[in-house]
Amino acid sequence: MKRKPASTTFLKAVILLLALGALALCIFVVPAIAGFAAELYPGQVYLKVLVMIDLYGAAVPFYIALYQTFHLLGYIDQNMAFSDASVLVLKNIKHCAVAISGMFALGMPLFYLMAEKDDAPGIIVIGMIFIFASMVIAVFAAVLQKLLKDAIDLKSENDLTV
Repeated sequence: MKRKPASTTFLKAVILLLALGALALCIFVVPAIAGFAAELYPGQVYLKVLVMIDLYGAAVPFYIALYQTFHLLGYIDQNMAFSDASVLVLKNIKHCAVAISGMFALGMPLFYLMAEKDDAPGIIVIGMIFIFASMVIAVFAAVLQKLLKDAIDLKSENDLTV
């Protein structure tokens, strides 16, 4: 009985740990940040809701991207890395990264209000790091998508000449 080595088991475990860490942040940190925003502006109840919508809204495409990454690792295990399904997964990851960046960009005015009131300019810098990090991921996913598509086209062209 020959057993196929699972080359992506470690990466799948890392993805699950990332998902659990993000879930812990969503459960414990997001309500604390929203409560902090409500304390800074006691008259505006909607500010707490907007902060929660922004942060939970960014979590949704993050989880979709993790799910797509899990699928991509499954394709790699099945020796289907050079397939159109992998290109589609990379396209979805790219769109999710852009959506995360957009959600944080939309939320920057809220975090600016919090930083202005609390006199903490680091909040803006942290928000910008999230925006640029997700954009870097989107660019890398787009580059990998293009390279993979070109490799698939080249492979199919070579298969036709033989």
